[in-house]
Amino acid sequence: MTPSPILKVLSSIQRNGVRALLMGGQACVLYGGAEFSRDTDLVIVSDAANLDRLRAAVFDLDAHPIAVPPFEQRFLDEGLAIHFRCRAAGVEGMRLDVMSRLRGLPDFEQLWLRRTTIDTGEQTIEVLSLPDLVTAKKTQRDKDWPMITRLVEAHWTQTNRPASDAAIDFWLRELRTPAYLTEVAREAPANCRRIAEQRPLLLTALAGDEAALARLLREEEDREREADRQYWAPLRRRLEALRREHHERR
Repeated sequence: MTPSPILKVLSSIQRNGVRALLMGGQACVLYGGAEFSRDTDLVIVSDAANLDRLRAAVFDLDAHPIAVPPFEQRFLDEGLAIHFRCRAAGVEGMRLDVMSRLRGLPDFEQLWLRRTTIDTGEQTIEVLSLPDLVTAKKTQRDKDWPMITRLVEAHWTQTNRPASDAAIDFWLRELRTPAYLTEVAREAPANCRRIAEQRPLLLTALAGDEAALARLLREEEDREREADRQYWAPLRRRLEALRREHHERR
């Protein structure tokens, strides 16, 4: 169950008409891949009108930017995240992180078309689609890779059989457990051979060599971690420059 402070944050976002999709830890909770997260992470449309709506929500939440960058459209457009800490009653201490660009993913309009709408029983929440969430989690952080494994395995175990081609293709693209990936490859060899054009390690899954597959999955993870490091390197330098400017003005 999503904790009520999270729902209060999301209610303010919805009430003010902010075009946003939930991602991060709370999205993982809703998809069954995590047990708890106190942060609210959103990907939003970065335009003047939507940012005005976000400012209204931030005001309702008595949320204030944490350090740098400040809450300005140009920083969102650069790919940086804006971090807020909430102070309003019922959401004290809650962190709200907002981005408008995600590595490896298209613009917001495409993400919106692919979104998942989840009914919690108390409200509906617009969430980054599971495939997009998995892509967003392919970072250099150690904690994200076990989360990817849990997210995809949860989908694999909870999906009714026979599964759709879309579900099978998702598992073949994203499963990270050799035994499960081998099983899917064996059950859907045509899908496996087709997707192996983009993910060659699937041919090893089809051959049933789990030891070799485990090694190839580690190499795949290493490549994604390095790609994320390279993506964030100039953005980290930008943040350091902003921090220096912030301290010099104090």
